Amino acid sequence: MRTMTPLKPISSTRKAFYGVAFFVLFVAAWAVATFGGFVSPTFLADPLTMLREGYLLFAKYGFAKDVALTIWRVLGGFVLAAAVAVPLGIAMGSYKPIEAFFEPFVSFARYLPASAFIPLLILWAGIGELQKLLVIFIGSFFQIVLMVAVTVGGTRRDLVEAAYTLGADARGIVRRVLLPNSAPAIAETLRLVLGWAWTYVIVAELIGASSGIGHMITDSQALLNTGQIIFGIIVIGMIGLVSDFAFKWANQRLFFWSLA
Repeated sequence: MRTMTPLKPISSTRKAFYGVAFFVLFVAAWAVATFGGFVSPTFLADPLTMLREGYLLFAKYGFAKDVALTIWRVLGGFVLAAAVAVPLGIAMGSYKPIEAFFEPFVSFARYLPASAFIPLLILWAGIGELQKLLVIFIGSFFQIVLMVAVTVGGTRRDLVEAAYTLGADARGIVRRVLLPNSAPAIAETLRLVLGWAWTYVIVAELIGASSGIGHMITDSQALLNTGQIIFGIIVIGMIGLVSDFAFKWANQRLFFWSLA
């Protein structure tokens, strides 16, 4: 057996093989536990039942609309949060007075769980789409601001000093040094926080919603239909996996200098 070397890259073929192998083993263990009678169907549906329930959700119950609504909510709340948080984070990382003004509140607010705001948001915005967008916005905004500020503020000082030596002014430092240096890491921050946004939207849909994947999961729980619950969870994971790969692909092409 080959010994593993820390941080040594592997080929894309081996990487794909290992990734698929884990899912195969996971499903195999699930099948053994359910088909073998080790777990009651009341608590855990088997893989075939899950697939059958998933088909019924799409064919009979209009689950595609729920999926589309949830995706729209995630993207809407996340894009709004990123549009405000990224410029603020860049300003905080670039200018210390701005950081000193905002950082204490942002550090305080990022520890507040977005789910704790749901009762207030229902009072303020009702149970419509705005409430769900605000849950995602609150859950994503403060995380993005602080992570972007740390990324920009961590730019190597020798690069900044070299730019000053070459005659750059304050705006030039931000535009030509801080932003190009930080852009790949900022994109990675957005990729990570997008995953968290999925958590917030499901929480928002579990409470006071009449549509969406989270609402379907709540209804399935009341009916003890674990097949539908598992299928809903898997759909969330698949959408998240696709969006993650899309983010990686875009980052590699937009910020190609980070691979050099």
